[in-house]
Amino acid sequence: MASLAEKRMDDAEERPVDPNTETDAVARPEELRLLEALLFASAEPIDQATLAKRMPDGVDIKEALAQLQAEYATRGVNLVRVANKWTFRTAGDLSWLMTRESTETRRLSRAAIEVLAIIAYHQPVTRAEIEEIRGVITSKGTLDVLLETGWIRPRGRRKTPGRPLTFGTTEAFLTQFSLEALGDLPGLEELKGTGLLDSRLPSGFSVPTPSDDAALREDEDALEAGDTLDLLLAPAAEPEPGPEGGGES
Repeated sequence: MASLAEKRMDDAEERPVDPNTETDAVARPEELRLLEALLFASAEPIDQATLAKRMPDGVDIKEALAQLQAEYATRGVNLVRVANKWTFRTAGDLSWLMTRESTETRRLSRAAIEVLAIIAYHQPVTRAEIEEIRGVITSKGTLDVLLETGWIRPRGRRKTPGRPLTFGTTEAFLTQFSLEALGDLPGLEELKGTGLLDSRLPSGFSVPTPSDDAALREDEDALEAGDTLDLLLAPAAEPEPGPEGGGES
């Protein structure tokens, strides 16, 4: 008796092929099925190098991803690239379907949004540098909130007196705002066009070009093994009072 698999193959051979069909399922490259399986099964976005390792020899991974992305461009889920990794996402025009299943998020304060923007554009940046740009003191709570979201991280310590902590953004930041890279952040003209910046800016005003380089800079030291966020973000100790009459004038 023929097996079920053999019967299905016989049925497929006997089934007439519609000449108006653009592509026959049998002719579809096997690597596309493999990519689909890997991407659908993964709970996190996957980078191209990891996908390439799982493909048969000779597969052009860039071409395969481009072809799969084109196939899904008009479907309910799209293949997208965020933070230089690939994942399936619900099509943007169907996001309203997920309204009931969306989680309620806490709205960031204006101060937190300002600090996040400064870190994104100026990283690596210290707390003192953030305060200098904003012109106001940055509370520990503001940085705590951003650290809890996972959108910023401690990078290292600046090679200056006091060795202040430097901050940068994370892959979670790119994923949250659907950015492929930090270079996709809006520039000066885009910010003016959206009304986020006053069109009457001082002469010479510019928006820095953010860097994706995660490596420490020459003016940064690596974090030490004993560093914890509680210690890193603790406010500076107040100077002890001197002898009576010996204070600064």
